Amino acid sequence: MLKTIITGSRVLVQGVLVRTLANGKVAVRIGDKIYVGAPVS
Repeated sequence: MLKTIITGSRVLVQGVLVRTLANGKVAVRIGDKIYVGAPVS
């Protein structure tokens, strides 16, 4: 499933959902990199 997250003040990243963390943040994978940020509603 694709998810969009915000990693900085204006940086949006869209990738494949890896996991949801306990603090509410989401990890997504793009290629071989994993990014963590707040989900965009």
